Amino acid sequence: MDPVRLSVLDRSRTREGHTHPEALRDTVRLARELERLGYHRVWVSEHHGVPGVAGSAPTVLAAAVAGATRTIRVGTGGVMLPNHRPLVVAEQFGVLESLFPGRIDMGLGRSVGFTDGVRRALGRDKGDAEDFEGQLDELLGWFRGTSPTGVHARPSEGLTVPPFVLAMGEGAGIAARAGLPMVIGDLRNREKMRRGIDHYRDRFRPSVWAQEPYVVVSGTIAVAGTPEEARRLVIPEAWSMAHSRTRGTFPPLPPAERVEALTMTGKERDFYESGLTGHIAGTEEQVAHELETLLKETGAQEVLVTTSTYDREALLDSYRRLAAITSG
Repeated sequence: MDPVRLSVLDRSRTREGHTHPEALRDTVRLARELERLGYHRVWVSEHHGVPGVAGSAPTVLAAAVAGATRTIRVGTGGVMLPNHRPLVVAEQFGVLESLFPGRIDMGLGRSVGFTDGVRRALGRDKGDAEDFEGQLDELLGWFRGTSPTGVHARPSEGLTVPPFVLAMGEGAGIAARAGLPMVIGDLRNREKMRRGIDHYRDRFRPSVWAQEPYVVVSGTIAVAGTPEEARRLVIPEAWSMAHSRTRGTFPPLPPAERVEALTMTGKERDFYESGLTGHIAGTEEQVAHELETLLKETGAQEVLVTTSTYDREALLDSYRRLAAITSG
């Protein structure tokens, strides 16, 4: 297939029998391998109070990733802006850009904590997400020195850190009005994704940050020697999603073989089977064909891979195979 700009979001997923610190160190090690394989960016995520995700401080983890690599772009997918004061977010990215100039991305989302308890601990509520557009405008203003407070963000002011909007719900319209690149998923609902992309392109307003629309499509992609091996890569995450939908907690990833041996309730089975569908998974030839179709349908300039699985060696092999088929 034709070469395509390929990037990775690693959520620092915890695994059964392994610790949260191990998951964070796994992310840093993976970043080194992704750099060697020629990936364009590696991003990290923000989750609070989730047993299955170790990444709670994305700018701190991004600093560790950037310090362990030399050329790959590093960023967040994303910092959840309603959880923070925009000034503090600007300062954090200003520090990152100062330490690793020309390599830092600022991916921003509008979610707040997943549970009432987490939101109380953060001092936030669901309504804080409603002012995401205003928070985004304030954040970008700190880099341009336009805050009406008279305060200046140091060392952020005057620096250029590329911002991206994670387009969930109203995110496509917000990204378009702000003139920012947009990250949109997931691959399981292609029609909804295409509608969001069309909405974004139709309403895009050029800005100092981007003169033209820039679309990044994100989702799970798994490549292996056989379709069955590729399917096994997505099994742990599918079960974790089913578990969270039926029991209210998002657990560490189990091995695929343990999931296959489980006796599930009808409801669990339905969510699990749903979680196995809609991804791009298969052999190199199958994945190349599906990726080409996706890129033709969306016109996206970049693909952000978000695959999580228990078997880290199999995950790395998947990334190796994917890099080989997309490098031209």
